[in-house]
Amino acid sequence: MHGLYDVIHRRRDVRAEFTGAPVERDVLDRILGAAHAAPSVGLSQPWDFVLIRSDAVRKAFHQHVRTERDVFAATLTGEAAERFTRIKIDGVLEAGLSVVVTYDPERGGPAILGRHAIADAGLYSVCLAIQNLWLAATAEGLGVGWVSFYREAFLRDLLGIPAGIRPVAWLCIGPVSHLEDVPDLERHGWRQRRPVAEVVHEDRWAG
Repeated sequence: MHGLYDVIHRRRDVRAEFTGAPVERDVLDRILGAAHAAPSVGLSQPWDFVLIRSDAVRKAFHQHVRTERDVFAATLTGEAAERFTRIKIDGVLEAGLSVVVTYDPERGGPAILGRHAIADAGLYSVCLAIQNLWLAATAEGLGVGWVSFYREAFLRDLLGIPAGIRPVAWLCIGPVSHLEDVPDLERHGWRQRRPVAEVVHEDRWAG
């Protein structure tokens, strides 16, 4: 039991520590198996995993990410701008592998048990698969970095993802030199973690 909690708290959003070494096939199979074992609304399993090894694809995506980083950076001023310059936002070119996780809202349809009142339940299911993948990779001694500086339309076109299917996450995965004790955004002063006591409510929302 303690091993599970250790993995949860050891997990990091990795950007700068990838060694570039490949992910062994048996390890990748275990990680993807863990992701595919995630719970899903109506057992729809609305996810797919696109494995990215092509240098050309990674370089094209990396350039897009750089552009979007500059767009965001232009909205910052003062100390926030200075802090952001210290934060590396992706490991696209350094990681041994990238995995793009997608969401198919039609999977398991037309009647998807449990989604009639919560339209986003399928998207939540994909996030559970991503978390399973992330924790399994951490347990295997690998790092994972979720790249979020991209436009969905660009990534859909880059990978030939069919219309109606959403790319939810570009995940950089691979061996790392180490995992930081303190998450990057905390180490660089972007934000500090809130104590759990501040986010727990009893029976009704309380200020």
